[in-house]
Amino acid sequence: MKTELASELEFFVLIARLGSLSAAARELDLTPPAATKRLALMESRLGVRLVNRTTRSISLTNEGETYLAYATRILADLREMESVVSSSGAEPRGLLRVNATLGFGRTTIAPLVSEFARRYAHVEVQLEVTDRPVDLVDSGIDLAIRFGKLPDRRLAARRIMSNRRFLCASPVYLERYGAPGSLAELSGHRCIIHRQNDDAYGIWRFEHDGRYESIKVDGALSSNDGDIVLGWALDGHGILIRSEWDLAKYLESGRLRVVLPEFRLPSADLFVYYAQRRNQTARARAFIDFLIEKFQEAGQAK
Repeated sequence: MKTELASELEFFVLIARLGSLSAAARELDLTPPAATKRLALMESRLGVRLVNRTTRSISLTNEGETYLAYATRILADLREMESVVSSSGAEPRGLLRVNATLGFGRTTIAPLVSEFARRYAHVEVQLEVTDRPVDLVDSGIDLAIRFGKLPDRRLAARRIMSNRRFLCASPVYLERYGAPGSLAELSGHRCIIHRQNDDAYGIWRFEHDGRYESIKVDGALSSNDGDIVLGWALDGHGILIRSEWDLAKYLESGRLRVVLPEFRLPSADLFVYYAQRRNQTARARAFIDFLIEKFQEAGQAK
């Protein structure tokens, strides 16, 4: 049975996540007056105001932000405790919150979640896709599936798939403008720029013979969406950096070609990240093992 404190914490976390007291009421099948009264009782007991209310929205006070941070961590610890205690040697069960990148989450992770759900009927998976990494420690997310280096020293990770990155362009572009013969020549080419998080705009970094070099590139087209920039490269608009995961079928068909292959780019290996807790839940272990198994079957994991 859920304790009164846990229920109260979940109620407040829901209000903060939805940004609306009426939306939280609908989610919990409460009337708006009942939800308002419940929040007022919490604030009365604590002796502080947790939210600022207007006719259209709410915002957390400083005390509310502090309460939310603790509530999120406490609920995560409670879920972990119950899972560790109850699932030893038993079938994985319970709620698993997973975060993934937008495009990769839709095209690859979502179908795998569907297959995982058929195998583990007692695990409830909530898949969230976002363009930016989430704070696993404070958000209550159990696992994040991301390309690239570890974003936070408080996290642990397992590599799911190795994934090199290459410079590429379409035959149409190369026939019209020629292929660059050196990194220096890239500055004279049309380059398609994939804007990612806080990366320096238009700065491409390479390694060759143990030396590192950064090149400032320019171009008329840029986007924060990987599928969009890939489509522009296929249309012949310029030179692009993409990973072998995205390029494989186009390189095989000849629709794209690798340029300057002797110069290495930082890899975009695929990792699953999780908070460094002493005991990982059975459902989280099962999901990570499932992902590695599936990529191995596809010949992708290394």
